[in-house]
Amino acid sequence: MDKTRKIGIYGGTFAPPHNGHVYAALAFYERFELDALYIVPSFIPPHKQIDSNDDPAVRLEMAKLAFSSHPDYGKRIFVSDIELVRRGKSYTADTLAYFKEKMEGELYFLCGTDMILTMDTWYNPAYIFATATVVYARREEDRALDGEIDEKIKEYQRNYGGKVVPLNIKAYPLSSTEIRRRRQMGEAVDQWVPASVWRFIQEHGMYTQD
Repeated sequence: MDKTRKIGIYGGTFAPPHNGHVYAALAFYERFELDALYIVPSFIPPHKQIDSNDDPAVRLEMAKLAFSSHPDYGKRIFVSDIELVRRGKSYTADTLAYFKEKMEGELYFLCGTDMILTMDTWYNPAYIFATATVVYARREEDRALDGEIDEKIKEYQRNYGGKVVPLNIKAYPLSSTEIRRRRQMGEAVDQWVPASVWRFIQEHGMYTQD
């Protein structure tokens, strides 16, 4: 594997993709000087309960819209359908295995605070830490979790030899769950999602009570 090439992977449900997702992804891309960044919407997220009306293909389309305005989209920034093609539960270990086989380079995996605190409960965490540098971004401004995060990182290093580094960016306290809730209450959510995603949500009547 060519260690000089850096491949970034940012997975998630993206229901819907919001400004926090875009902010973190682009900071990841720029701060780590990635040669390629792959945004990977999940088919069935193993650790989240999704709505019975969820359509992974729709989430994939919204993710494409969210990143399509960046000048590097389609050149060095991509939205991958690998987990939709694979179907079944979308395990990070399987996705990393795919990129390790298909791509020449060193893998970097971006996740949030909730993920960094629970990664030892995921499918095959040993493989995840052996295959990629794990990068975590803080979503919350509250620093109360600092000690817990530090202890978890030490545990991962001790148990798996994992390399875990922070993405030092301003916290962006925003969630897709909150956006869906506000939309169901009849509120506009245009301030929290890219304009192209907001148009898509409106055109398709998404996240309404009906």
